[in-house]
Amino acid sequence: MTNLTSLLVANRGEIAVRVFRTARALGLDTVAVHSDPDADALHVRAADAAVRLPGAAPADTYLRGDLVIGAALAAGADAVHPGYGFLSENADFARAVRAAGLTWVGPPPAAIEAMASKTRAKELMRAAGVPLLDPVDPHEATSADLPLLLKAAAGGGGRGMRVVRDLDALKEELEAASAEARSAFGDGEVFAEPYVERARHVEVQILADSHGTVWALGTRDCSLQRRHQKVIEEAPAPGLPEALRASLHEAATAAARAVSYEGAGTVEFLVTADGRPYFLEMNTRLQVEHPVTEAVFGIDLVALQLRIAEGAALPTTPPRPAGHAVEARLYAEDPVRDWRPQTGVLRTLAIPGEVRVDTGFTDGDTVSVHYDPMLAKVVAHAPTRAEAVRALAAALAGARIHGLTTNRELLVRSLRHPEFAAARLDTGFYERHLAALTEGAPDDTAPATAAVAAALAEACPAPDAPLAARLGGWRNLRSQPQTRRYAVPGSADGAAYEVRYRPARSGPPELVDRPGVRVLAVTPELVTLEIEGVRRVFHVKHHSNSAGPAEIYVDSAHGGAHTLTPVPRFADPQDRTEPGSLLAPMPGTVVRVAEGLAPGTAVTAGQPLLWLEAMKMEHRILAPASGTLTALHAVTGQQVEVGALLAVVQEEPPA
Repeated sequence: MTNLTSLLVANRGEIAVRVFRTARALGLDTVAVHSDPDADALHVRAADAAVRLPGAAPADTYLRGDLVIGAALAAGADAVHPGYGFLSENADFARAVRAAGLTWVGPPPAAIEAMASKTRAKELMRAAGVPLLDPVDPHEATSADLPLLLKAAAGGGGRGMRVVRDLDALKEELEAASAEARSAFGDGEVFAEPYVERARHVEVQILADSHGTVWALGTRDCSLQRRHQKVIEEAPAPGLPEALRASLHEAATAAARAVSYEGAGTVEFLVTADGRPYFLEMNTRLQVEHPVTEAVFGIDLVALQLRIAEGAALPTTPPRPAGHAVEARLYAEDPVRDWRPQTGVLRTLAIPGEVRVDTGFTDGDTVSVHYDPMLAKVVAHAPTRAEAVRALAAALAGARIHGLTTNRELLVRSLRHPEFAAARLDTGFYERHLAALTEGAPDDTAPATAAVAAALAEACPAPDAPLAARLGGWRNLRSQPQTRRYAVPGSADGAAYEVRYRPARSGPPELVDRPGVRVLAVTPELVTLEIEGVRRVFHVKHHSNSAGPAEIYVDSAHGGAHTLTPVPRFADPQDRTEPGSLLAPMPGTVVRVAEGLAPGTAVTAGQPLLWLEAMKMEHRILAPASGTLTALHAVTGQQVEVGALLAVVQEEPPA
């Protein structure tokens, strides 16, 4: 048996914070590593010691195994936990950790290597009797093979993955998938297999020790995905026949034994609409969605990982499961605008209710362009699925998240969607329902009501304000109403909401032209209104912004969350961008420029011109119209800020 004393986590963000929590509970010292942008990140503040990895890009920092091992030795750590992502499935890194005399908290390097390539893993699983989808040679595919799914042989997370429905597009998509895989994993190998429509993504959590015991810890359903990346996960996978559940456990256990597995891992399957399971891949690490399994089985998977690494044996049988757990991934991204990641300062992150929140951020932290934009994982556990789903939706709906656009509203609507409530789950959920889940209500009065709350809160002076300020705009003679106007940042229609009110000598102000709305109480941070006889409470937070207009955040259980900016009475004229200018929609790196693209090149509307990578996602920059490229300012490898001019397309004059 090995007795660990100090643990370095070779990762960042919420997973590092989560591992530190367990390590500290077990009496271990904790060591963080950090890039320059992460110097003051929560995982650094949460550790007992921290070591700098100079630079910003993952390739220069968190992916430098030699620097990470050097950090562990310098800080006196005797074990390394890889978390997930980065070096967690790198067999060479695992070997180097062991060679340095450190304990590797993960599976044997040979097991990692065996499962590192999806193509090699499938060969192993076929030999072990695990059911597989038959591969398709993409260079010899015919229309009868469509639709096809192209996948990177190395790595995961949806990178290098494409669905091909048109044979004419296969060559271009194959090249694009290979280029993305090479950029993300350093390996451009891509393979093809049949794309199964309306299938479910079901996985089995595996835990194995070095004494021959393998646990299959139930199933998880991870079918709700965007761009092949999971959004909502739950355990157990609902509605599976007992025979299918047993066969998945058996296949997952066979996969683990086939590679002499140790530690935590996940075996992923595709389950067709008629209930046939097929092996997808084995993740030789802890999964992002591990908390739902922990909740259902009442265990701490990280604690068990550490005990297995010390040489302890698992009991012969796992604990019995109880209840149901659901997890939602809260991202700083805009689902309406092609899931565009968001960067900037997170002003407030407060999630109410009896839920588990795993996060790498606190109020005032900055979401960087360099890393994944996930803010938190929110998990609800209850005796039944319906109760767990309801609790999670309520917690997210009541959350206060200020400063960044997030997918919170999409998560709430997804959890409350009839198909999800009925557990009719498959990977095409967002393809079918995204438009409906992201559109605003046609008669939505919530922003207008939020503007009322903002105006009243702004008009209410703080208790310690001077007497003149506390008297406000009240006059002995009844005067004209005071007026405040607010806009919604980024609103497509540029709508502004006007609020008119008269201050009172005592008591709250009186609204003008707001029939059915009565002001009950006002403070600078809390406004209580009676709307059509129903009492509603609004939380208001004002944030001054030296780099732009002030922002006012209004949250209510009934009206949702709204960000407003005051509209000045006399607005300054704004410079406008020349027509045809292509601006960077986010900070990121130019990873590819279309072949042969140069000033003078003729382009067609919708043609991909550039590929911009930000926060582990690749975004295509398309020609806005048919015409001529008159300027090209972007080059491969260039770092650009949001709003940077990338290219200019001069539109063809109408015929």
